[in-house]
Amino acid sequence: MTIEQAEVGQELLTKATEYLPPKGVAQVKEALAFATQCHAGQLRRSGDPVITHPLHAATTIASLQLDGDTIAAALLHDVQEDCDVTNEIIEKRFGKEVATLVEGVTKLGQIPWQAAEVRPGAEAIQAENLRKMFLAMAQDLRVVIIKLADRLHNMLTLWALPPEDQQRISKETIEIYAPLAARLGIWDLKWQLEDLAFRYLQPEQYKLIAAMLDAKREVRETYVKSVTDIVRRELEAQELKAEVQGRAKHIYSIHQKIEKYAAEGKSVDEIYDLLAVRILVDTVTDCYNALGIVHGLWRPLPGTFDDYIANPKESMYQALHSTVMGPQAHPLEVQIRTYEMHRTAEYGVAAHWRYKEGSKRDLRYEERLAWLRQLLDWHREISQAEELVEAVKTDIFQDQVFVFTPKGEIKDLPRGSTPIDFAYRVHTDLGHRCVGAKVNGRLVPLSYQLQNGDAAEILTSRSSKGPSRDWLNPNLGYIRTSHAKGKIRQWYKRQERGENIARGKEMVEKELHRLGTTLPEMEEQLLKLFSTRTWMTSIFRSATVISARSR
Repeated sequence: MTIEQAEVGQELLTKATEYLPPKGVAQVKEALAFATQCHAGQLRRSGDPVITHPLHAATTIASLQLDGDTIAAALLHDVQEDCDVTNEIIEKRFGKEVATLVEGVTKLGQIPWQAAEVRPGAEAIQAENLRKMFLAMAQDLRVVIIKLADRLHNMLTLWALPPEDQQRISKETIEIYAPLAARLGIWDLKWQLEDLAFRYLQPEQYKLIAAMLDAKREVRETYVKSVTDIVRRELEAQELKAEVQGRAKHIYSIHQKIEKYAAEGKSVDEIYDLLAVRILVDTVTDCYNALGIVHGLWRPLPGTFDDYIANPKESMYQALHSTVMGPQAHPLEVQIRTYEMHRTAEYGVAAHWRYKEGSKRDLRYEERLAWLRQLLDWHREISQAEELVEAVKTDIFQDQVFVFTPKGEIKDLPRGSTPIDFAYRVHTDLGHRCVGAKVNGRLVPLSYQLQNGDAAEILTSRSSKGPSRDWLNPNLGYIRTSHAKGKIRQWYKRQERGENIARGKEMVEKELHRLGTTLPEMEEQLLKLFSTRTWMTSIFRSATVISARSR
């Protein structure tokens, strides 16, 4: 075992020992020994022993504090393909649950991902990989979390691959895996995957931002210490127990901010809110009290407050967000959350398994993953590969807005969604009968872009003839989501079916008239040419019925 292997192995066991019971730690040790034995003598393209890869993946899983079965599966996730170890052997030695997880991770990797531009037909491969991932998520989300940990270490060693592979893998990472980590609420994995992918996709821009951050590091650290000291003193003066942390934005998020400012005609020098202050407190009441204290110190900037405590994100994320005009007239982002909310933000859905063997369970776990059920429903409905990929990238992996129904229910939609998108999210029939909309009690055009916290009401008409074809025109801005587009297209297909049948009957009869024959005569002539009568008979019987009904 190399020095690096020994260090990572020790880190894994140390992390596991911090929260797993002795039985779980023993399971991890046994899986580590077995995986090390199986991968003995194997090397990666980087020249490192193969065992370093599952070791790193398992350490990431342990950092998320998942159960012993998941850590063991992460250690064993390559033994089926690389070492010809059967699933039966894994089940016999480590139990059915570990074997099922290993099998799920193995299946996820069997079809290689290809970005759509790589070669013709790659969109179908992309869609098939998505379908496999959704099904794996439905069976056990831990499979996908292991896959994310696997992808993180692959990105850390991406330098060993050819440039074309670096581009392809980075593209799928930033388009699918990082947004998926965000949707699952595992923010630490999200920002690491984003920064690593960005490094290969836009290396020059990455280096510029990294250099900019490094050049201003001392000034930035001095500023954030000053801010956190001010906040900490004021909270103590108000006798509010809290922990105050300062943090810098990550490289890819800064890149996104630069692009946003460029679109607004602003320069990089005008981006001051590269820092954020996080305040951790004990209770929800303390969150709002801390917000009041911060707003008493510095003026909040209009339109920058988000209450994710009252309106949690679908990833289970909760916090109060506000941007204030801090010292030296620099905008400063402030996040306020409880310690429990912080744990959920760090672990996301992984937090669910932390209580699996104990008495405490996250009772809202299924409710918080409603987006996954919705995604699975869509994948069953969508037959075209292009539509599935588009739906995932636009409807699932984009920033969300939260809109209230007249009954006070919350619907999450991709940013930029319209009242028509909202109508179809509530119910398909509501979308079909939509003739207008009110937002916050005022009439708005159907192309209006919904904002966070809007209360939307859809106006309908019984005499409505259905959705307008104009809604499908992307230049008019009536709809944003693939979900709404798919429902409208389905409606038109059903409407056109009758017309197509009538047109088909007319074409058949014209052709028979031209040939001077009838359906029964044509049936006898064609049956003589074939050895079986079954399918031909059914065709002609159907045609005869259609012809009779048309007369």
